[in-house]
Amino acid sequence: MGLLSLAIWMPIFFGVGLLALGRESQARTVRWIALIGAIASFLVTLPLYDGFQLGTSAMQFVEKSSWIPRFNMNYHLGVDGISLWFVLLTAFINVVVIIASWESITTRVNQYMASFLILSGLMIGVFAALDGMLFYVFFEATLIPMYLIIGIWGGPNKIYAAFKFFLYTLLGSLLMLVALIFLYNKSGGSFDILAWHKLPLSATAQTLLFFSFFAAFAVKVPMWPVHTWLPDVHVEAPTGGSAVLAAIMLKLGAYGFLRFSMPITPDASHEWAGLIIAFSLIAVIYVGLVALVQRDMKKLVAYSSVAHMGFVTLGFFLFNDLTVSGGIVQMIAHGFVSAAMFLCIGVLYDRVHSREIASYGGVVNTMPKFAAFALLFAMANCGLPATAGFVGEWMVILGAVKSNFWIGAAAATALISGAAYTLWMYKRVYLGPVTNENVKGMLDINNREFLMLALLAIATLYMGIYPKPFTDVMNTSVADLLKHVALSKLN
Repeated sequence: MGLLSLAIWMPIFFGVGLLALGRESQARTVRWIALIGAIASFLVTLPLYDGFQLGTSAMQFVEKSSWIPRFNMNYHLGVDGISLWFVLLTAFINVVVIIASWESITTRVNQYMASFLILSGLMIGVFAALDGMLFYVFFEATLIPMYLIIGIWGGPNKIYAAFKFFLYTLLGSLLMLVALIFLYNKSGGSFDILAWHKLPLSATAQTLLFFSFFAAFAVKVPMWPVHTWLPDVHVEAPTGGSAVLAAIMLKLGAYGFLRFSMPITPDASHEWAGLIIAFSLIAVIYVGLVALVQRDMKKLVAYSSVAHMGFVTLGFFLFNDLTVSGGIVQMIAHGFVSAAMFLCIGVLYDRVHSREIASYGGVVNTMPKFAAFALLFAMANCGLPATAGFVGEWMVILGAVKSNFWIGAAAATALISGAAYTLWMYKRVYLGPVTNENVKGMLDINNREFLMLALLAIATLYMGIYPKPFTDVMNTSVADLLKHVALSKLN
C-alpha cells in the first residue's frame, strides 16, 4: 500500500475499529486508541514531505489501480506542491482535535472519536484524488461524519444547523456531478482530472462548467453571499467540530477552484474573475464589519473565517504567482489560527458553559497562561508580522497592488477590521478586573490543554517566522498552474 493510501485508510480503519468496540467500551481505552490512531496517521504523512521533490510540477507518490472498469473509473491518487501541505495539515489538526475532545465529550465517546478519524481520512482523500469520480465520492462522503458530529454532539439547535449544513453543501455538489459527467463524455470516457486540464472546450461549455463548479466550491469556502450557513453551524457544533470545519473543510472548496475551475475552464475563469473578486472583497470588508457587532464568540470567529477565506479566493482570481501562492499560504495559516481560536473558545466554554462575550471579563487574572496563548492567536488572527496570519495576507495584498492598486487597498482594510473585532473581543473577555462571578472560580489550563495550544502556537509562529518550507513546495506547481490558465482552451 502506498503512502497516500495509508494516509487515507489508516484513520478510517482506526475509526471503524472504534465503532466495532461498541458504546459500552471503556471511554478511557477509546480515547487512547483514537489518539494512537491519529498520531500514527500523522506520522504516515511525514515521509510525503520528506520525499517530496522540489522543482517539478508533476504529481508525486502516484497510485493508480482500476476501480470500476466499466466506466473507466480508477483509484488514482497523487499530490503536487498545491495539495501536499493540506494532507499534512489535515492529519495534524486531527491529532490536536482528539487531544482537545479528551474530557469534554462524555457520551458516545467511541462514535465521536470514530467520526473524526473517518472524516480525516476522507478529507485527505479529497486532496489526493486524481480521478473525478473518486474526488466526488470523497468530497460528498465528508458531509456524513460532519453531519453526525453537529447533529449528535452539537448545541440546542443542532438539528437545524446540521440540516442547513447538509442541504447547502449537497445542493451545490449536485451541479458539480453534472459537470463531471459532461467532462467524462466530452473526454471520450475518462475521469482523469489531469486529462480534463488539456480538454478543449467552447466558451459556452466553459461558462456552464465554471458556474457548476462555482456552486459546489463557493458554498464550501464559503463565499459571500452563500456564507450564511457557517455561523449557525459553528455556534451549534462541538468545539472539535468547529475546529475541523474551519481548519480543513472550508479548504476543500478553495482547493476545488485550483484543481477544477481554473485549469479546466481557464477562459471562463478570466471572464468571470471580476465577479469572484467583487464577492471576495465584499467578504473581506463587509463580513469583517459584521464580525465587529457579534456578541457570541463563536459567531465572531465564524464571520472572521469568511473574511479570511475571502483573501484566498481574491488571491486565486488575480492570476499572479504572488497572489495564488499567498492564497494557498493563507489557507494553511487559517487552518492553524482558526482551529486555535475555536479551541480557545472551547476551553472557556468547558468552564463557564457560555459563549457570550458578556459572560466573561478579566480572565487574565485567573488564567494567565491561557490568556497568553489566546493573545498570540488573537494577534495571528489580526495578521501580526511573525505569525502565520500575516504571511498569506501580505502576499495577497502585495500581489493585488501589482494587479490593481484599488483592489489591493480595499483588501488591506481587512487588516484594520480584523484587528478591530479580534482585539475588542480579547479586551472584553480577557483584560481588566474580574467582572463576573463565573470567572473568579476558573482554573488555568491543565497539561492536556497546554499541549494542544502549544502545538498550534509552535505551528503559528514557525510559519510566521520561516515560511520558506511552505512556499518552496508550492512555487513550481503554482507557476505551472498559472502558465496553464494563461492559455486559451477554446475550440
